[in-house]
Amino acid sequence: MDPTIADIASAFAGHDFDTAIPHMADEVTWILVGETQITGKDAVTAVCEATTAELRSTTTEFTHFRTVLGDGCVVVDSTAEYIDHDGQRSLVSSCDLLDFRDGMITRIRSYNIELTP
Repeated sequence: MDPTIADIASAFAGHDFDTAIPHMADEVTWILVGETQITGKDAVTAVCEATTAELRSTTTEFTHFRTVLGDGCVVVDSTAEYIDHDGQRSLVSSCDLLDFRDGMITRIRSYNIELTP
């Protein structure tokens, strides 16, 4: 069974990029609000792969994860606690808005803020 757009969005927001990447349009745009904009599947894939590599030595626990399905879009509101190999903790609240066309991600808009643990 093929994943739904909610499944794909949840995979992306949950750092399961191997599941999400095949469902990205070639012209996908990822806007990291207040930081940068990444354009094109190859560029977005490169950032996802770098994030995966960075998180290999980090424990991630999602303390909140909510998915809201709209018309051709999915919103994922999450909070995650990250603990790196030195025991440093960070708590990050994120909201990812993913737009889809024909089951493919065309745009991602991510809001991320570090919280005080």
